[in-house]
Amino acid sequence: MAVDHSDPAAPVISVGGDLAFTTSGPLRAEVDRALAGRPTVLALDFADLLFIDSTGLSVIVHAWREGQQVGTAVRLRSTPRFLDTILDMTGVTGLLARPLPTTGTEPATADPPGRTASA
Repeated sequence: MAVDHSDPAAPVISVGGDLAFTTSGPLRAEVDRALAGRPTVLALDFADLLFIDSTGLSVIVHAWREGQQVGTAVRLRSTPRFLDTILDMTGVTGLLARPLPTTGTEPATADPPGRTASA
């Protein structure tokens, strides 16, 4: 795993090899460190990913959830085809596409136009 902090508003965490039960802890810790700075965007780059299990997938969901809480958009880059398939099959693609909560007068739990509560 490598972290690029050259743009503090948009750090990039590069993930390679296997992202599984035994290797997901350091990524989760790095995600938490990056989000503590409340960047505008956090990118997870998967160009060198070879394998991911459910624990690795949970780190992606964790990054999204924590990003939502601090106002950081989480973006995935260079996702291999197998990861795209897993993200689609599990519904994580749709989760990642959700907009950040608004800070205006409407409640953050309001459904965006065109979405239903069950989405």
